[in-house]
Amino acid sequence: MLGRIVIDDLRPRTPSRSFPAKAVEGEAVTVSGDIFADGHDVLAARVRTRRRGARRWGGEAPMVHLGNDRWETIVRFDGPGRHEVVVEAWRDRFATWRHDVSVKAGAGQDVELELEEGARLLDELTPLVPELRRAMVADAAAALRRSACSVEVRLNAGLDDAVAAAVAGVPLPGGVSAADPLPVWVDRPRGRAGAWYELFPRSEGGFSGVAKRLAAVADMGFDIVYLPPVHPIGRQHRKGRDNTLAAGPDDVGSPWAIGAAEGGHTALHPELGTFDDFDAMVAEARDQGMEIALDYALQCAPDHPWVGEHPEWFHHRPDGTIRYAENPPKRYQDIYPINFWPEDEADRVALWEASRDILTFWIGHGVRTFRVDNPHTKPMAFWAWAIPDIQRAHPDVLFLAEAFTRPKVMAKLAEVGFTQSYTYFTWRTTKAELTAYVTELSTGPTADYMRPNFWPNTPDILSGPLRNGSPAAFRLRLLLAATLSPSYGIYRGYEWCENEPQSDANEEYRNSEKYELRPRGWDDEAGPLTPFVRRVNQARRAHPALATLRNTRFHHSSKDALLVYSRASDEGDDLVLCVVNLDPDHWQEDTLSLDLGALGLPGDEAYEAHDELTGATYTWYGPHPYVRLDPAEQPGHVLHLRAARPA
Repeated sequence: MLGRIVIDDLRPRTPSRSFPAKAVEGEAVTVSGDIFADGHDVLAARVRTRRRGARRWGGEAPMVHLGNDRWETIVRFDGPGRHEVVVEAWRDRFATWRHDVSVKAGAGQDVELELEEGARLLDELTPLVPELRRAMVADAAAALRRSACSVEVRLNAGLDDAVAAAVAGVPLPGGVSAADPLPVWVDRPRGRAGAWYELFPRSEGGFSGVAKRLAAVADMGFDIVYLPPVHPIGRQHRKGRDNTLAAGPDDVGSPWAIGAAEGGHTALHPELGTFDDFDAMVAEARDQGMEIALDYALQCAPDHPWVGEHPEWFHHRPDGTIRYAENPPKRYQDIYPINFWPEDEADRVALWEASRDILTFWIGHGVRTFRVDNPHTKPMAFWAWAIPDIQRAHPDVLFLAEAFTRPKVMAKLAEVGFTQSYTYFTWRTTKAELTAYVTELSTGPTADYMRPNFWPNTPDILSGPLRNGSPAAFRLRLLLAATLSPSYGIYRGYEWCENEPQSDANEEYRNSEKYELRPRGWDDEAGPLTPFVRRVNQARRAHPALATLRNTRFHHSSKDALLVYSRASDEGDDLVLCVVNLDPDHWQEDTLSLDLGALGLPGDEAYEAHDELTGATYTWYGPHPYVRLDPAEQPGHVLHLRAARPA
């Protein structure tokens, strides 16, 4: 049922509107919509916000008319949890009066009745404006009625800009139209931006070994240390090195084959350490300004306790055996997928609650971030229930979806609650591909609820120019991931430029750490890319512009091998320009074309470009600076643009 005023096409929103859009506390969130009505009256609109469950609307922001009936404003949210925004619009009767009476008076028409109409409007508005403004508004109403004065004097009193400002945004009773409230889930800032570092605890000597290495990880500038599953590993059908079917007596198996006689998803692999060791590692990460993220992989090894205790939770073949996992042609004989939709509803409830309780258990051990393995192989209904259920009690918990799947499935996972998502960045390598993909992520409909996390590599994926690639290829892909996305991650070994694929047709690593120990050096024996990783992460931390995605803008270069993009902070007080050479084998040069107006820089004055990677500062004039990048020396620029300092 449409009201007198139409409020349409609101953002931010999710496609179904059944799930909330996303924001982080303190983030500048644009709320926009189409607002119009019959006739020619001037309209006004505002956005009001509140925490879900609050009786009163709290924050309020006036909306600005952009043209073509599109309105928008900026709002901010004060803390994690579920919030609501409502768009309200009304006929601004006083603004309409000001417009109409000005036109009539300018045409020489008699406006005596209009002056009384204006006075009556101000009479109605006086008790509604803040107390400090009431005397001004009442005096203006009286002046409109002061017959001893000329019409011009009376009219000027009613048209005074200060009076208009005093009553702006104050609707008269009964005239407000409101859209249905839009839900918004607000995360802590780490939900939007962070640098992830993945390592296998067993290659570091267990939890105590990881704890000793956390200072070095923190020194590289990472925020989150992600650990693959830390649970007992099944012995039945255990895989050997390089995913072979026959495991030797010393083969450690895949951590994703979860569960054995020692326990399942709430147990620790005994060779990694005790719960005291685990808790000490979590505490050490916190002391280093980081946090531990755990893998949440809902699958079981054949000797997981659930297999014997709850056979109804698994898929059975005609011969009575349990079906193992397959992703043809890949076969995972050491893993049983879980049947999340048993025929018996009671079985389903018990399974879902048991799966939810795994999260609660690890939250009790200080974990607030989970990387979720293959969430697209579980029902959307499960995530739509489990994630909000956890976040109602623990609104600071974050979920990263490891879902290399179809676009609509990936987007739906984000809609139903996942904080962040792995993306297709790993396979986007050309200028056209990267420009289109980042533009889609930053401005498309999914920008309201899907946050990307760019990974150049994972234990499963060695792709693109990294396959047999040079150190230059590793530097440029890291630079792209870290500056194109507010959240990015690398798997340990990246800084060592490990580049040997399983085969020409297989994206996995040869001698994969998924199936064997891969100890590597630290400190004085750190990987050759470690200093570069540190500089890139230092640049990210120094610039709020790199913590947001929405303000990304691409600029022109005539060379397909040069990608040029800028990012501005929410406040507009930090501006970064990145120029990256996408060719790891050849130097590239060009004269760029920057949109200085969009960057907020004057076209006729000098400005500085300070390179955060090298420390060099360039003074540029106009929109066409020259750049030259040799990948053997430097894959790109991360330039802080600022007004030139006085000589």
